[in-house]
Amino acid sequence: MHYRVEIADLHAHLFRVTLTIAQPAAQQRVSLPVWIPGSYLVREFSKNLQKLSARQDGKPVALQQLDKCSWQIDCVPSTALVLIYEVYAFDNSVRTAWLDSQRGFFNGTSLCLKVHGQEAMPHVLELVADKAAPHWEAATALAPLKAGKRGFGTYLAADYDELADCPVELGTFWSAQFKAGGVPHRIVVAGASESFDSARLLADTQKICEAEIHFWHGRKKPHFKSYLFMLNVVDDGYGGLEHRNSTALIASRRDLPRLGDARLGEGYTTLLGLISHEYFHTWNVKQLRPAEFSRYDYGRENYTQLLWFFEGFTSYYDDLLLRRAGIIDDAAYLKLLNKTINQVLQTPGREVQAVAQASFDAWVKYYRQDENTANGTVSYYTKGALVALCFDLTLRAEGRTTLDDVMRALWLRCKAGPMTEADFAAVLKELGGRSFSREISAWIHGTRELPLAELLPQHGIDVREDPAQLQQRLGLRVSETAGIQIKTVLRGGAAEQAGIAANDEWLGVEVAGTAWRMAKLDDLLLYAGSHRKLTALVARDRRILRLDLQLPATATTWRLVLRDAGLVKPWLAVPA
Repeated sequence: MHYRVEIADLHAHLFRVTLTIAQPAAQQRVSLPVWIPGSYLVREFSKNLQKLSARQDGKPVALQQLDKCSWQIDCVPSTALVLIYEVYAFDNSVRTAWLDSQRGFFNGTSLCLKVHGQEAMPHVLELVADKAAPHWEAATALAPLKAGKRGFGTYLAADYDELADCPVELGTFWSAQFKAGGVPHRIVVAGASESFDSARLLADTQKICEAEIHFWHGRKKPHFKSYLFMLNVVDDGYGGLEHRNSTALIASRRDLPRLGDARLGEGYTTLLGLISHEYFHTWNVKQLRPAEFSRYDYGRENYTQLLWFFEGFTSYYDDLLLRRAGIIDDAAYLKLLNKTINQVLQTPGREVQAVAQASFDAWVKYYRQDENTANGTVSYYTKGALVALCFDLTLRAEGRTTLDDVMRALWLRCKAGPMTEADFAAVLKELGGRSFSREISAWIHGTRELPLAELLPQHGIDVREDPAQLQQRLGLRVSETAGIQIKTVLRGGAAEQAGIAANDEWLGVEVAGTAWRMAKLDDLLLYAGSHRKLTALVARDRRILRLDLQLPATATTWRLVLRDAGLVKPWLAVPA
């Protein structure tokens, strides 16, 4: 299979793909994936495919569309089949494809038709330079066959899975290289401003990579021969998508490190956590993966109950490894952990859905969030991270092993391949010296509170309670960009009991016979004074409603306090 990718029209955001199949079947079927591994939502990439035509010996060949993403072509088997089509690329995310006068990007799942029956054959990707973008370069983690200094040329994928798993960055980007674990790594950054401190990002990313390679392999080399980070910097954005030896990232321009500013700001810390998270996936999900993902089915949902492990445990280690890499200190790590704990505690859905079920329902719940998401489900990222924390602290308290050892043993047990929950339970028992079936049942398949309040003090961290912010006291999540817009009403809260609903606009409040206009939610306390019984004035579908509201007395959030640095050292310390 040979895929020639070129620019059809920069300003129309169109790629042109020419797919040549050397030995087609008599009735050759092709299809475009409906999802991309790592992002668990059917996205229907075929909606962007247009002008599909087929030719053999220069003559048109009839093709028939079978369903939303599949086509069949009647062929002469001994003659090469050439398919030509265009793909509209205007989704500036890590999941699909983008093309404009400044930058191009694509995943194979968005541009490359899968040739049925020949998925295991070698696939060649040809990237064609365009005179409309004379200064552009190309970057991909695929192995080059014949590529020039600017990166354009031909690349080889062993099979369709590898082609689909190696995105391509195009444009005029900043680029640099370093080595970690003896392996060459490259970073390309598109869209950065002149204030970007590239040397700092390079150094911090190298520290992260060294820490994670050491975590998995000690002093041995990792399983991959090279690695590529592709960072797209925009005005407002955040996210990442892992691949076998690369990752696509998107971040806010304001979150990049700045020249002359040595502080470790919240935004930059978040970006480094994202880099750490996606790099950890190089082992945990791209190699060690759910048994259900041993072979991807690109035409439908691929279900697993293990995202609490593959995303949640990765979320646990992303910030922890920033600490062990020496990038953040104990206080900064505990602040990040504190935030995760409060996010889960402020999600009523944790009492409704177990994290294993949340993993299975990712396709219809986590990736299709609405005003009721917080009430009906829990994030397998955040609660999964806390489940990992509970296992780690429990294992450390019992003194036989750690979660670090469990992760490495799973890597070896599963031969860097499919894993089941039974494998996790078996390794816990083998290294921990007892069965952990009760914890697995309660923490992963149950909805009771996790025992963090008991475990954290055993490791030198006290749990304090502070007054919650007004939104949490009321059981609300609001937007205040244009008035007070209700985004979410949390289950069981004072706002729900008053009858406030999502999408309402909170206009004002009546207190002791006087009505007040509110510009922001905190105005409520200004006008309420000592009164607890109020009347909320809200607008719903242009109708003004007067709703009786009882202000709750108190609500609290957690605050973690480091009590004993000696007790946390074995857990958080930078490895020798």
